[in-house]
Amino acid sequence: MKTGIVIGLVILFDQVTKLLIRNYMAIGQSIKVVGNFIRFTYVENPGIAFGIHINNTLVFTILSLIASSAIGIYLYLNRSGPGLLKISLAIILGGAFGNLIDRVLSGRVVDFIDIGMGGLRWWIFNIADSAVVIGMILLVINIYRCDKCIEKE
Repeated sequence: MKTGIVIGLVILFDQVTKLLIRNYMAIGQSIKVVGNFIRFTYVENPGIAFGIHINNTLVFTILSLIASSAIGIYLYLNRSGPGLLKISLAIILGGAFGNLIDRVLSGRVVDFIDIGMGGLRWWIFNIADSAVVIGMILLVINIYRCDKCIEKE
């Protein structure tokens, strides 16, 4: 699969879900999806991933743009590189762009995936946050696999 398609699909899925949340839920509203374990709870996060607040969102946005640009340039220059590496970076880039779109347009990121049991809950997050985490896991797997390949030679 082409990295551009992966990036586009992550952004599309992220932005469509955020649009649905914005249009059909009120801020603070929570809807049970799988009992009380998985809920959709609409919050707007002025900080970074998983509800972590920072004081200077402009600096963070600029740093995110720089990091995203670096990943994009790397992907372009290494178009013929290992497939898992390219896919993992494309997923990370799609997630980064998904949240950057929110930050640039409204200064806040829509978060809504709420997982936990009773009072023990994870930070509320979104599809873009999930994509970055999944992409990072795949990147670590790729690095580990490449290290094993080098050790065998």
